[in-house]
Amino acid sequence: MTVLLSANNLTVSYGAITALRDVSVEIAPGEIVALIGANGAGKTTLLRTISGLLKPTDGSITWCPPAAEPQGGQTLEYFGATRDLVGLRPDQIVRLGISHVPEGRQIFADLTVRDNLLLGAFVLRGRKEIEEGLEKCFRLFPVLLERQKQRAGTLSGGEQQMLAIARALMGKPRLLLLDEPSLGLAPLIVRQIFQIIREINQSGATIFLVEQNAHMALTVAHRGYVIQSGHLILSDTAANLLDNPEVKRAYLGG
Repeated sequence: MTVLLSANNLTVSYGAITALRDVSVEIAPGEIVALIGANGAGKTTLLRTISGLLKPTDGSITWCPPAAEPQGGQTLEYFGATRDLVGLRPDQIVRLGISHVPEGRQIFADLTVRDNLLLGAFVLRGRKEIEEGLEKCFRLFPVLLERQKQRAGTLSGGEQQMLAIARALMGKPRLLLLDEPSLGLAPLIVRQIFQIIREINQSGATIFLVEQNAHMALTVAHRGYVIQSGHLILSDTAANLLDNPEVKRAYLGG
């Protein structure tokens, strides 16, 4: 399997508490890979470590982007070169082509929708590329076009989640890290968000998806991992995980 990103034997601690222990995952270009598990299992910690917000006490994270030209306007660093992400700043990791949509959205409530999106475009150069990014986001999320001059804090929860995803997409990522995109949303909006996730993937972005709604995550994903108390306990195709009796009992309500 061609690998875009691999985390190898990661251990991450918060003081005396070990949140991840000897965790290894692989993500191939074009995949949606789901990570499921209970609250506190280490899902968010893994994403935050990949994006440089946390530093592991052990292990490596290897980024292996395809040896191809960047998309127009990007200022991706070290394009096509294998890199260990550990020790890089979050902004450097974004420039490599990895964007993170954090749990809880973390939009800038006092700024307009458009200004939030422009903040996501800091890796681009030139007005033309930025306008093209905005047009793509508005095609995916038409409601953001209607609300672009509105303060982001006045949006509904679903609209704020769409804004958080669109802001990350403004950087034209090769890999999109999504942390709990369905959190706190009504079922109808959740289905809409997951349809958009499919569309983003079909447009060429690879996605690593952390999601409490295990059924939705495995329905949209190609492969999945199950994490428990900081340890990976299972990995398989998404279809096999959906049919796994232990997964059904623990995470799918079956």
